[in-house]
Amino acid sequence: MTAAPSCTAFAGPRRIASGPLAQVALAVKAATEAGAAEPILVFDDATGRVVDLDLRGSAAEIAARLAPAAAPEDEPLEATRGRGRPKLGVVAREITLLPRHWDWLSAQPGGASVALRKLVDDARRTAGAADRQRAAHESAYRFMTTMAGDLPGYEEATRALFAGDRARFGELSAAWPRDIGVHADRLAFATADSG
Repeated sequence: MTAAPSCTAFAGPRRIASGPLAQVALAVKAATEAGAAEPILVFDDATGRVVDLDLRGSAAEIAARLAPAAAPEDEPLEATRGRGRPKLGVVAREITLLPRHWDWLSAQPGGASVALRKLVDDARRTAGAADRQRAAHESAYRFMTTMAGDLPGYEEATRALFAGDRARFGELSAAWPRDIGVHADRLAFATADSG
């Protein structure tokens, strides 16, 4: 089963819902039907990008449309697999290397593919925290550009964000509407809190 993306909805500067996409979509539909006076935007918490929602139909139809995909329960995995090697989600793509790189890869146990997978896995292990922090900063930046781009201190807050200066970021975002500042901080520094 695929996890539902976490999203947050804002009506103007006010946060109205946060959680799985289907739950947020239903809250947005309710706010829209209640005549929300300000524009409503929904953000993917992982990327900071605006999410477009199809709010047509009943609550059940919306929830079904946005429910995470699940594997059929009555069909065992063994029965769906054919002969040969199992599909491991391998995606073939072209990469360009110099001849000396190909020579080195070819000489590695298991060949070029195994060596590249090991190199990537090792890099992910050693740089994982830094990669997650960079992604969090980019997500917060996208959100801030949309919601706080014209607010006081935005440019300085952006500098503090990418410098990883949470205290300075907090000082600058304190002048913003509370929900925007709190959400930007959560997106930018949640990995620092958990790691």
